[in-house]
Formats: sequence, C-alpha cells, structure tokens
Amino acid sequence: MGEATHRYAVVTGENKGIGLEIVRQLASEGIKVVLTARNEERGLQALETLKASALSHLLFFHQLDVAHPASVAAFTHFIKSKFGKLDILVNNAGISGIVIEDRDLFTTLIVNNGVISDEEGTRAVTQTYELAEECLKINYYGAKITIEFLMPLLQLSDSPRIVNVSSTKGQLKSFSKESWARGVFSDVDNLTEEKMDEIVKKFLIDFKEGRLESKGWPKYLGAYIVSKAAMNGYTRI
Repeated sequence: MGEATHRYAVVTGENKGIGLEIVRQLASEGIKVVLTARNEERGLQALETLKASALSHLLFFHQLDVAHPASVAAFTHFIKSKFGKLDILVNNAGISGIVIEDRDLFTTLIVNNGVISDEEGTRAVTQTYELAEECLKINYYGAKITIEFLMPLLQLSDSPRIVNVSSTKGQLKSFSKESWARGVFSDVDNLTEEKMDEIVKKFLIDFKEGRLESKGWPKYLGAYIVSKAAMNGYTRI
C-alpha cells in the first residue's frame, strides 16, 4: 500500500539553478523525482549533489533532450516502465538564445528592459539565427512535445499537475504597440495553439531576413522573449 501512495514528478532541465531547487523541494515533500538534463554528465553530477542529503531514495536521473521527439519518446517509455504513471511535470528546460559577451552590460540590458545603445548591445550579447532557432525549439516546442508525450501518464494520476516555468520577459510590454504579435496576445479570449505557432514562425522569418525592429519584435533577447510569451499563451490555452 505504501508504494501506491507515492507521487512521481519529472523536472526538465534541472542540472542547475531553478530546476535543481525545484527537484530538492519536491523530494523534501516525499515525492519521487526524476531529474533530467541534455548533458548526461552534468545531470549525474547534479544528482550526486542532491544525493548528499537524506533524499537520495527519492531521486532518479534520465537523460532527456526535449528538442528531439525520439529522446522524449524514450524518456516516456522509461517513466511508464519505472512508475506506471506521472503526477507532476515541471517544464523548466530552457536556454537564452544568445551568447553573453559582457556580463555587466548584459545585466544593464536586463535591468533596463532591453533599452541600451546599439554599441553596448552589440558588446553585451551575440545573437544569431541558429541560436534563436534552438532557443524556440527547446523553450517552446520542447515543452509542447514533452506535454504531448507524457499526457497519457499524467491522465493516470488522481491529481495531475503541469507547471510551465515562464519569465516576466514574456509579457505584452516586451513587444512594441505596433507589433503584430502584441495584437495577437492582446486578444486573450481567442488565443489558439495555431496562433502561437504562427507567432514563433513569423519571428524566425523576420529574424532571418533582418526585420526584427521594423516588425516590432524585441531587439535583444528576442528569441527568449518570444518563446516565453508563446509559452504563456499556450499555457492559457
């Protein structure tokens, strides 16, 4: 009977920061938690760090790359075989979509909500289409794929929960008033998954063709902001 009372959780992208703390707090509540990470070595190091506490019997690790459906499918099979169900899914995996070149200037960029001179912005971060594409593939599409694969196991729980970790950067004020995307997000009663996907696709097209500013997209951290805004919309839907 004791085994039947166990609750099971999955936390994606947990090898540091927020994810690691979420894992620790869930385990401290007696929940069995599966830690995941793209990099197996880093994930196992995180597991060892947590196992130094009295929570080791509640912690497990499995490699997971949310950007690749085959990896998510293999992970889902592991959860099904190991536990038979899932009670909590925390979609925490995410990347910034940039390379930070000057941390002080980057901090200024964040504090000023993206308002910074062109010269300082160029020195603060490096942004490329490839980085932006990867950011959206992990932060937005990766979370969606993970939910879709794990949903059947969540539906076997008496009290299933999905938590999508977002950011204040995904707010409407991140987009200019003239932005097409802001108009879509403003109509919160008519949001659809198709509209969220369209926003992401339009952003990538405009990024590739150098039209971010002219189309009202955020000049810096654009991929991250769009990924979190789209996730907020998807969560509401």
